[in-house]
Amino acid sequence: MNTTAEIKTAIIGYGFSATTFHLPFILNLPPFRFTAVSTSKGEQVQQQHPEVEVYADAETLLTRCDADLVIITAPNAAHFTLAKLALEQGKHVVLEKPFVTRVEQGEELIALAEKQQRVLSVYHNRRWDGDFLTVQKLITGNSLGPVRYFESHFDRFRPEVRKRWRESNVEGGGILFDLGPHLIDQALQLFGPPKAITAQVRAMRSQSEVDDFFHITLHYSELTVVLRSSPYCAAPNLRFEVQGETGSYVKYGLDPQEDRLKSGTLPVTADWAQENSEQFGQLFTADSTYPVATESGGYQHYYHQLASAIQRNGDVPVSAEQALWSIRLIHLARQSSASGQTLQVSRT
Repeated sequence: MNTTAEIKTAIIGYGFSATTFHLPFILNLPPFRFTAVSTSKGEQVQQQHPEVEVYADAETLLTRCDADLVIITAPNAAHFTLAKLALEQGKHVVLEKPFVTRVEQGEELIALAEKQQRVLSVYHNRRWDGDFLTVQKLITGNSLGPVRYFESHFDRFRPEVRKRWRESNVEGGGILFDLGPHLIDQALQLFGPPKAITAQVRAMRSQSEVDDFFHITLHYSELTVVLRSSPYCAAPNLRFEVQGETGSYVKYGLDPQEDRLKSGTLPVTADWAQENSEQFGQLFTADSTYPVATESGGYQHYYHQLASAIQRNGDVPVSAEQALWSIRLIHLARQSSASGQTLQVSRT
């Protein structure tokens, strides 16, 4: 395989996800080259990227363009159909999270990607958040002793419902499919699949058509994990609280990469993703408290690994098999909430 050739890259969709979380890296990281897009914003694309082919719909792009890699940022319900067509056309595929909306869809795509010998990955970029990398380092380095309680939040203050598909009663809509994959994937990376799950998944706002709140408890043998998202958090966001036998770590605020990308910061310097010192978390022990410098994150690392997977058969940065576990737990969380019961998690 040619390890120096460019990777022709097409994007389905030209909205917030594509322009904020993918294009800054595709445009600034070799060996990727942005060659095609499907969007209704054709004039905008042609003004900003005149060399890029513009297609009116995703299906036409997938069957006609010569891209090696397709990044799918379409609404969640379209993920399966578009990824399947892309793989059938012999293209490598990156899907925005969530992977799919149903477990059986993910299983079919995994089998197809293996048959076609193509990379299939899901953009769980929050694995490269600096605060998450810090938590991971503290746990693996035994800085807190054996961990007994872990809490992770992605709260917002959005008391009013917005008119957009994510907050509409459509397949894959709701906050559990939106922010849930981030928190669940991080927990799985740290601790693996749980033994059982208990969840509340609710529509709390009066105008909500779909869930806008979740509180998920993952049960392990000697560990409890709590994952939460609320639309009514006006206070600073408690991002992580990790309690171990010898100490605790508490971190507020969100990783700065999203805000920097939205403001136009390019991911081209070594410190572009580094958190400011005033945002560092605190480590508490029986007799001391001190700040812990946040590890330097960087979503570019996902794309570096993706290029290696495509060109040199390296490890896929986020495998579809790993991403499917998040979908399994999302469905179990919904079932637990509807039944009011704790459900066992099958490892098969």
